[in-house]
Amino acid sequence: MCGIVGYIGKEQAAPILLEGLSRLEYRGYDSAGVAVFDAGTGSLAVRKAKGRLQVLSDQLHGGADLDSTVGVGHTRWATHGAPSDVNSHPQVSRSGRIAVVHNGIIENYAELKAFLTAQGVPFTSETDTEVVAQLIEYFYQGDLLAAVGRVLHRIQGAYALGILCADCPGQIVAVRKDSPLILGYGEGCNFIASDVTAILRHTRRVGYMEDGELAVLTREGIRCYNHLMQPIEKETVTVDWEIDAAEKGGYEHFMFKEIMEQPDALRRCLSPRIREGEIVFEDFSLDEEYIRSMRRIYIVACGSSYHVGMVGKYHLERLTRIPVEVALGSEFRYMAPIVDEHTLVIVISQSGETLDTMAALREARRLGGHILSIVNVVGSSIARESDQVLYTWAGPEIAVATTKAYTTQLALLSLLALWLARQLGTVPEEDCRAMLAAFQELPGKMEEVLSRRDDIQYFASQYFNHDSIFFIGRNLDYALGLEGSLKLKEISYIHSEAYASGELKHGTISLIEDGTLVVALSTYEVLFAKAMSNVVEVKARGASVLALATAPHREEMARTADSVMTIPEIHALLLPVLGVVPLQLFAYYVALMRGCDIDKPRNLAKSVTVE
Repeated sequence: MCGIVGYIGKEQAAPILLEGLSRLEYRGYDSAGVAVFDAGTGSLAVRKAKGRLQVLSDQLHGGADLDSTVGVGHTRWATHGAPSDVNSHPQVSRSGRIAVVHNGIIENYAELKAFLTAQGVPFTSETDTEVVAQLIEYFYQGDLLAAVGRVLHRIQGAYALGILCADCPGQIVAVRKDSPLILGYGEGCNFIASDVTAILRHTRRVGYMEDGELAVLTREGIRCYNHLMQPIEKETVTVDWEIDAAEKGGYEHFMFKEIMEQPDALRRCLSPRIREGEIVFEDFSLDEEYIRSMRRIYIVACGSSYHVGMVGKYHLERLTRIPVEVALGSEFRYMAPIVDEHTLVIVISQSGETLDTMAALREARRLGGHILSIVNVVGSSIARESDQVLYTWAGPEIAVATTKAYTTQLALLSLLALWLARQLGTVPEEDCRAMLAAFQELPGKMEEVLSRRDDIQYFASQYFNHDSIFFIGRNLDYALGLEGSLKLKEISYIHSEAYASGELKHGTISLIEDGTLVVALSTYEVLFAKAMSNVVEVKARGASVLALATAPHREEMARTADSVMTIPEIHALLLPVLGVVPLQLFAYYVALMRGCDIDKPRNLAKSVTVE
């Protein structure tokens, strides 16, 4: 959740650290800090500040105040201890000779803190991270690596660590377990970072640390070790996308930019995989024998990716006739899942680092399931630990609220469902061809939806002052409503819930009163008549209704609903991919009119790497 960056080289470190942190602020933004080695005093200079990174940057005059060529930085999403200067990272040992930045959670920190306190070690913060800094110093006897190794045998939990020691001014020590950390290889300089975006201005050559690995960075190079402290060779890759992809490009917010990028993201995701009427998944080896042996499919994900799975369940069961269960990553391990060698487990994660989803993946693999992941970040932990990987190729997504990652995940899962159906022969070839044609039309039709965004902005201006909003729909529209509701509550802070329309009469309708806004989703042709009856039902209780319908049903819906958003007709398989765009725009414009911080909503972070 938090962001880490480290630099060692010949240039002034602090400006590089602050610039890198500015690209990681989506991972946490309630406080920030840096620690650098001060050659003049032979000590560590630590500067921290509560609030956005700009507060710290202003205090340091963009980093000019700290004259050093080695340092680590951190932008925080609070877990242990409220946001404050004291609880900000880096956390330091009592002598100030050890500084640590940390992403993750030390689960046994209370036990370790009690031990250290009994040894007379004073603590100044409420964080679990301070335990690491104090424990390293407790074991340090002139060999930093040995001290870190002893600490790693005692701490439990998930962590990515960047460590500085005043006695070792020419090195940074990095450690990773269940939390992302990459190595950057430069010319006369080297880096650590939570995300490649933080260092892409300086190097494109990166290595991905595996669980249990430790690295020592110097100006001359990077030495890597496994959990037994044996030297290992680290494979490196070259990042091929441009830094401009992670810039706002003239847009006011990253979220709006990423909404507008969705047609191109879909083209990147789909075009290489549809060739001459065939679906082609390269580097993919689910053979026909295994597919025919499948008895169950699990889809495991969190947040918006879970909502992708909810749509995918309808598609997969309808097209393949194989039972599908959608499970939250945070619940999967505790539900005694029925998984064996005949179970395909589809794991979905934008970052490929979501800790709950990763833990679910490992449990499914332990039980014998075949793991297929759908992720955006190449080389991420989930991708590396899966049997098969399908990348969405959405490009970097910076806004905390996902948009293009969601639509590309959904399109790719839908294409996978069709591919599996073709392998099984469960869908007539004529229907397959119609669906493939719809995939090819999808980016253009999404551009058509985006071209009418002024209409959505107008509807937002009519309804932005509501304090409680309900989304209702049936089947695919219910699954779509889950994501629409989440988008709205994430960035506008309006209480919002999504319900299956048929469940209204089982209790929820008691919440509908005069003026309550109900967003009625009615894009699924088969159930349009039932959707209309639900609109009538809530209108009779005094609700204001903003509906979403396909263009042919606009006039009919407008006779009952107060306002109607429309999307063009497309095959039912892809209705949710188109339908989510007006809901994304509606959430964006409502949040804008309420004065919310759209890219960095309160209490949230982009990559959830804590349990």
